[in-house]
Amino acid sequence: MGFHSEKIVKELSELAWTLRMDVIDMIHAASSGHPGGSLSAAEIVTALIFHHLNIDPENPQKPDRDRFLLSKGHAAPILYSALARRGFFSIEELKTFRQLNSRLQGHPDRLRTPGVEMTSGVLGHGVAIGAGLALAARLDNAKWNVYVLVGDGEIQAGVVWEGAMTASKYKLDNLTVILDFNNVQLDGPVHEIMPIEPVAEKWKAFGWHVTEVDGHNMGQILDTLDEMGKIYVRPKIIIAHTVKGKGVSFMEGQSRWHGRAPNDEEYAQAIRELSERRHL
Repeated sequence: MGFHSEKIVKELSELAWTLRMDVIDMIHAASSGHPGGSLSAAEIVTALIFHHLNIDPENPQKPDRDRFLLSKGHAAPILYSALARRGFFSIEELKTFRQLNSRLQGHPDRLRTPGVEMTSGVLGHGVAIGAGLALAARLDNAKWNVYVLVGDGEIQAGVVWEGAMTASKYKLDNLTVILDFNNVQLDGPVHEIMPIEPVAEKWKAFGWHVTEVDGHNMGQILDTLDEMGKIYVRPKIIIAHTVKGKGVSFMEGQSRWHGRAPNDEEYAQAIRELSERRHL
């Protein structure tokens, strides 16, 4: 491991903290949204959007682009921030989050928002849609890849495993799933609501190549994404161990911050903490 320069890792790590600040800004302004799962996925989304994916803000629909599916669609704020700062639309537009007639709705809409590849709402469909896209790429002899970000509460859904079986049957090695394993869902700890362990063994049993990383270690994420390109004949999953609400002390590990907007006092504290962490 350690394939990427310290400069790149540092720049992307700092950018992830900037995206976190955008998330808090957006959700506070809208008085609505999902901070917990957006903050936990910051490094993952940053690594994909700003470094790993073959995408072009000037040509969002270019045929040979990689496809990134945000299956845990309630984490839309982190995706919108990344797309805006990557140049798919203006950073100023982030202020319209969850407003009437805005392109930045509570869940992403691929027909309205540049850079969004899958419309989401009910959780659980990203793996199956990703498998379909990966199979389509193979049938077209195309070289682009599909990446799907799922949540740990989300993989309690049966349709996830139908998609996993499909990907394994067709040996879709152009499909990589990243699991944001932050251990907390809407109503409490995942292991109390509906246990999902042993996670790695389950995906292995379904015929997937499994790798585990620290989901807040940018260097590990970048290196692992590169390594996935060297795995053939099997679909791949990266289990990223993360912290719900990462970076804001009173949000970390707390289910009540799954879908709650901060008030003015909480907002000020969150921004202060995130700003301090960005420069560590």
